[in-house]
Amino acid sequence: MAGNTVSQLAVRVGRHGHRARRGRQRCASAARRGGDRLPSNAGGAALSLDLSRLESLLDGFARVRLLVFGDVVLDEYIWGDVDRVSPEAPVPVVRVREETVMLGGAGNVVRNIVALGGGVSFCSVVGDDAAGRRVASLLKDLDVDPRGLVVADSRPTTRKTRVVARSQQIVRFDRETSERTDDDVAGRLRGVLESSLADCDGVVIEDYGKGVLAPPMGSDAMAIFRACNLPVVVDPKSDLETFRGASLVKPNLREAELLSGIEIHDAQDLAAAAARMREDLGGADVIVTRGAEGMTLFEGGTKAVEVRTAPREVFDVQGAGDTTISALALALRAGASLLEAAVIANAAAGVVVGKVGTATASAAEVRELLRGAVEAAGAGS
Repeated sequence: MAGNTVSQLAVRVGRHGHRARRGRQRCASAARRGGDRLPSNAGGAALSLDLSRLESLLDGFARVRLLVFGDVVLDEYIWGDVDRVSPEAPVPVVRVREETVMLGGAGNVVRNIVALGGGVSFCSVVGDDAAGRRVASLLKDLDVDPRGLVVADSRPTTRKTRVVARSQQIVRFDRETSERTDDDVAGRLRGVLESSLADCDGVVIEDYGKGVLAPPMGSDAMAIFRACNLPVVVDPKSDLETFRGASLVKPNLREAELLSGIEIHDAQDLAAAAARMREDLGGADVIVTRGAEGMTLFEGGTKAVEVRTAPREVFDVQGAGDTTISALALALRAGASLLEAAVIANAAAGVVVGKVGTATASAAEVRELLRGAVEAAGAGS
């Protein structure tokens, strides 16, 4: 699927908005129609965005189904209050009020897609342990089929336990392995990937470096997706060559430096880094997220387009990248241009940074911020 561009990622919808059923076929060539392209600031002109069209694209999320593949994490939170220091050591004493668990890592992308109104299939690896069973239970709570989880007795389920007091994280405990999956697990994982693709319109790969996508699994998965002619959006940890043929890559600024091997000090460095990533991926479009400064888009051979974000009070950036890639993938498959998808994703990220913990954004919440996202993007020319 090398050479696919994001402009090809329009959702395959019939006259009445329903996807054609694939029946028993595991995959089929996806007929794609290009969304209306909007003027950008690639040539120095002001960005032009239609709010009503963005709202219509947001409504279209309900007609999109994505496969999410990557490292699942069980996020555990211990919430409490601190009002004294321990007499045993110079550390705070946390009086625990509440404990919560939720899907993290690639599982948080699943949560975000569901919250935004999209359909989702999920494939990952968990251990034969209580945490793995909790992951399956949390998927069922979202009406997501847990049969895409491969249970491995040779590795634990990745768990991250955070202690939070007065909205501040005090400490985090990680229980995990980053070792590649063994041959038995990898074989079963390939099988569930192939069986999970029916009716999917695209793929999101979330690499958290916990071993699920370690060689050769990542490249094997890409071969499966290419054979099905499915567009792939990647949030990579390392080794872009593994994901050659992807349609879009979405690193943050630090990840862009690591993936490209180029230190980024200015716009010229950023463009060089994007060009190298694009080359490594065989022609993928590139979106580099830059926190409060928004995103920079590199589509095809055009100039970079900066899409700024509306000012927001930030409480927690945890999971904002997962929200961004979820909204991007849904919007692109709903027929959005890359620019339109970026503006919608900026609005979605703006929702979650205003919450504490691994949060999600609903379609209704995103809709409330769309006008501000459009105005902020227009100011970025």
